Amino acid sequence: MSLKRTIVEKGLRLMVRFCVVAGRLAIVLGVFLLLHAAGAAAEPADRTDDTPRVLVTKVDTEITPVVADHIAAGLRRAHSGSFDAYVIELDTPGGLVTSMRDIVKDILASPVPVIVYVTPAGAQAGSAGAIITFAAHVAVMAPGTAIGAATPVGIDGSDLSTKIVNDAAAQAEALAQLRGRNVRFAVDTVREGRSAAVDEAVRLGAVDAKASSLNDALTEADGRSVLVGPGEHKTIRTADATVERYDLGLFRRILQVLANPNIAFLLLVLGALGLLYELAAPGIGAGGATGAIALLLALFGLSVLPVSVVGLALLAVAIVLFVAELLAPGVAGFALGGAVVLVLSAIFLFDEGQGVSVDLALVLPTAVVVAAAAVLAGRLAARTRKLPSVSTGTDVFTGQSVTVREADGTTGSAFTEGAWWSLRSVGPPLEPGGIVRIVAVEDLVLVVDPLSPTEPPEHTSSEQGRDTS
Repeated sequence: MSLKRTIVEKGLRLMVRFCVVAGRLAIVLGVFLLLHAAGAAAEPADRTDDTPRVLVTKVDTEITPVVADHIAAGLRRAHSGSFDAYVIELDTPGGLVTSMRDIVKDILASPVPVIVYVTPAGAQAGSAGAIITFAAHVAVMAPGTAIGAATPVGIDGSDLSTKIVNDAAAQAEALAQLRGRNVRFAVDTVREGRSAAVDEAVRLGAVDAKASSLNDALTEADGRSVLVGPGEHKTIRTADATVERYDLGLFRRILQVLANPNIAFLLLVLGALGLLYELAAPGIGAGGATGAIALLLALFGLSVLPVSVVGLALLAVAIVLFVAELLAPGVAGFALGGAVVLVLSAIFLFDEGQGVSVDLALVLPTAVVVAAAAVLAGRLAARTRKLPSVSTGTDVFTGQSVTVREADGTTGSAFTEGAWWSLRSVGPPLEPGGIVRIVAVEDLVLVVDPLSPTEPPEHTSSEQGRDTS
C-alpha cells in the first residue's frame, strides 16, 4: 500500500472520528442550552406586597461577552419581574472593551436602577470595571476596595494609540457628567491610569458611598433620585429589600472559562497535538478524539474573543510545519520553525485594541513542548512506515508454503491462516505431508504447486502449527 494512500485513509478515519465526537459534544451543549433557556424563561412570581425587591448578580471575573450577555439577561429579568433595583457585586481587573461598552449601553437604557457595589474587601473595579461603575445609577464601594486604572493597554502592556485613549477618556467623562460624579478623576483613570482607594474615591465624588455589607449598600442607595431609561427620573427604594440572586449558571460558567485567552490557546495547541499523534500512530483513536474535543472547545472560546486573522494564519502555518516534521522527520528543522511561528501566532492571535493577550510565560514553554512532541511523533511515524506492510485479501496467501494434510490425486486440504482450505495442484499429484507453494486463490480454493524435496520453501504460514485436530 503506497504512502499516499495510507495518509488519505488515515485522514478519512480521523475525519469520521472527529464528526462522531463533534456530534456527541453538540448534543451535550444542546442540552445545556435548553436548560439555560428554560431557566432564563422562568420569571419571578408577581409581587404580593410593598416590600422592595432587588436582583443581585456577582461578577468576580474578567469582563467578556459571556458576562455582558449575563448582565443583559439580568436587566431584562429585573424589568419583567418588577424589581426595584438590579445590583452588580463587582470585582474585576478589567476585560474586553467591546463587552464593557455593551454593558454600559444596557445600563444606560435600563428602566430599572442599577447599583454597582464593589465588594468584597480587597476587590477592585479596574479598567473596564471602573467604566461600568461610572455608568451605574448608584456606585458604592466596600472597605479595602479600589477603583481606576482604566487606561487601554495592548497585548504587551504598552499604551495604545492616542485615538483609542481619547475615545475611552471621552466615554468616562460623559458618564461622570451624566451621573454627577467627579469628571476629572474619571478622565484621569483613563489618561493617567489613576486609581483611588474607597475613602479617596468617596471624598472626590468618584463614587457615591462606602458600605460594609450589601444591606448597607442598599440603605445608602435608598431614597436617591436617578435618571433611568429615556429621560425618566425614579426614586430608588431598596432599604430592607428582599434579595434574590441571579448569578452565572453552569453553562455560562463553562463559556466564561473557555473565554480565557490562555485557555483558548492551550486548547488549540492540545487539539493540534492530538491530531498529530493520531496521524503518527492511528488505531485506538484516543489522540484524534482528544484533539477533536479540544479544538471544538477552543472554537467556543474563540467565538467570544476578538481574534486576529493574522494570528490565525500564523497558527495555521505553525500546524503545517509540525505536520511537515511528522511526514518528513530529519534534523527537527520543521519542528523548530513551527515553535517560532507558534510563539508569533500567540502574540498576534487576539486584537490588541481590546487588550486581550496570551501570557508569554505560558507560550514559550508550550512552544518548546509542542516542538519536542512533533519531533517524537515524526520519529514514531518514520519507524511505523519502515515496518513491513501487511497485505490484505487473498494476496496474503500468494507465495506461502503450506503442508498438505489430506490428499486425493491433485486435490487435497491444508490448514493455514486459522482455517481449513481445499487444495488443487497445478503440477504432480499431492501427497500427505508434502510441502506445496500457493500460486493463486480461486473460489476459496488454494491453487498450489508441489515443491520437490530438495527445493526449500520460501516461507511457511505461521498458522499451520495452531491446528490441534
